Amino acid sequence: MKRRHILAALCLSAIIFLAQGENVAAEKSTPNKKLIERGKYLVTVAGCDDCHTPKKMGPQGPVLDESKLLSGQPAHEPIAEVPKEALAPGKWMAVTNMHLSAWAGPWGISFARNLTPDVETGLGSWTEEMFIKTLRLGKHMGEGRPILPPMPWESFAKMTDADLKAMFAYLKSLPPIANAVPDPISPTGEAVPTPAKKP
Repeated sequence: MKRRHILAALCLSAIIFLAQGENVAAEKSTPNKKLIERGKYLVTVAGCDDCHTPKKMGPQGPVLDESKLLSGQPAHEPIAEVPKEALAPGKWMAVTNMHLSAWAGPWGISFARNLTPDVETGLGSWTEEMFIKTLRLGKHMGEGRPILPPMPWESFAKMTDADLKAMFAYLKSLPPIANAVPDPISPTGEAVPTPAKKP
């Protein structure tokens, strides 16, 4: 009888120990809720939605299309021709589309990238280190082509590592949206290739 109680106690202890181990592993593998909430706050107040979330027309004008949150320039929409006479010294520095996600200026045409965790078209294949390096150096994936205007990466470069890690955790927590944003277009009209993920 005593032996049965000892065995039962040992089994119960083993189950509790294993369950605690699984909880610890789960906590380590997923960013904590506070980090994600902090990231959401920073992404919101930094105005990332202004360019990276497509718009739809409401009674007061364009509003964020929440169903396409932070998915970048809509891939399916044709790019309107940029009026050559508008972009000139003494005239306009830049023009944009109705989503504020395509911008034309002396650098050519740039498109707001897909910031959702879609592996093929967004940040799904990115690491935290790549994200931080991108915003510190102003290079796509931390080492590729330059990030183009109007992305204010110079301001983001001044953020702390903790803030950038929180932003990345929030972006990785979003539902992935497959949206292959077009490559930038140079001032002479050629596409500037932008890999969606490292080869």
